[in-house]
Amino acid sequence: MLKSFAALSPPLSVSSVVRKMSSSPTPPKIPKFISVEAADIHSRTKPDGFRFSLVSYNILAQAYVKSIIFPYSPRSSLKWNHRSNSIIDVLKNLGADFFCLQELDEFDSFYKGKMQELGYSSIYMKRSGEKKRDGCGIFYKDELAELVLEEKIEYNDLVKTIPDGNSSNDDEHNNVQTNQLDKQKDVATNTGPKSGTEDRGDPNDPRVRLKRDCVGILAAFKFKGPPHQFLIVANTHIYWDPEWADVKLAQAKYLLSRLSQFKTLISHRFECTPEVIVAGDFNSQPGDPVYQYLISGNPSSELITDCIEELPIPLSSVYASTRGEPPFTNFTPGFTGTLDYILCCPSDYMKPISYLELPDSEAADIAGGLPNLSHPSDHLPIGAEFEIVKE
Repeated sequence: MLKSFAALSPPLSVSSVVRKMSSSPTPPKIPKFISVEAADIHSRTKPDGFRFSLVSYNILAQAYVKSIIFPYSPRSSLKWNHRSNSIIDVLKNLGADFFCLQELDEFDSFYKGKMQELGYSSIYMKRSGEKKRDGCGIFYKDELAELVLEEKIEYNDLVKTIPDGNSSNDDEHNNVQTNQLDKQKDVATNTGPKSGTEDRGDPNDPRVRLKRDCVGILAAFKFKGPPHQFLIVANTHIYWDPEWADVKLAQAKYLLSRLSQFKTLISHRFECTPEVIVAGDFNSQPGDPVYQYLISGNPSSELITDCIEELPIPLSSVYASTRGEPPFTNFTPGFTGTLDYILCCPSDYMKPISYLELPDSEAADIAGGLPNLSHPSDHLPIGAEFEIVKE
């Protein structure tokens, strides 16, 4: 049989074999969840725990994907057909119960339907600028959780906090802070043209400074099975420019203020104590003012910053509290650093029991920078599995 089959098949030249291999799609790299040390002990002492997982991922909007921006990336890795299918493959194989995606475009035309086929419902908030095509989305498994309330965050609402007749010399919202803050490690990705071509207007006008078209989503869920627990998930994408660090900090403060109000609303309306998770691309590295502000409400934090007033809600970083913040979540030749975080409100009942692994800088699949054929975005997905135990 084999001999007669071979006789019917024309011989393949070496070049044709190479072409066939090179044309075969490269499967994306799928990271794994790594157990937190002592998590098994925690589970054995409290065996009735309920587990769920959440992944946060800046998937890189296709509107920003151009070879001139990513000249180091294989051209085939930038094509929509390859990237879109690779991203879906990553999400499908991770199989998280909740996904918080940033730089999400083609929502109605692609992601909403594809994720629905995988059993996810979704919430989407598009950026408000006329030329903006991306936004933030939360996807959640229908069989696991019911959406009970959602709120959209429009950071342009900060413009309304500027009193009428305010001059450009306003100390609170002017760029006075920027001259100090941009000396710190507040950075953006090297893909400046993604946002850097925008007309930002007069930088001395506080109204102009705060109108950045950035958005976020607050969503409250009730788990359908035991323990009938309520969970608030917040997803956001903070402004990118390191020279506008005061704007980033204003957005972070507004996020936590709205989150605190939302938590109070859910608590009263449903007579519950919801758990809280905040995820997103904060365009700030550990130690930057935004990062310090977000986690400064954690009693175990030793960070001290003069930008703190009264923090409306305490948060701690899942990675920092388990394995330490990763050295990077964004990897390009021009910039490598950590910009993405998953934060949670300290709780006696909800604990992270695993985290999504990230490659080290020597890993072959990230050599040369992202995106590439193994990673469809310039960011890496981060994630955690949580366990809820009710006494």
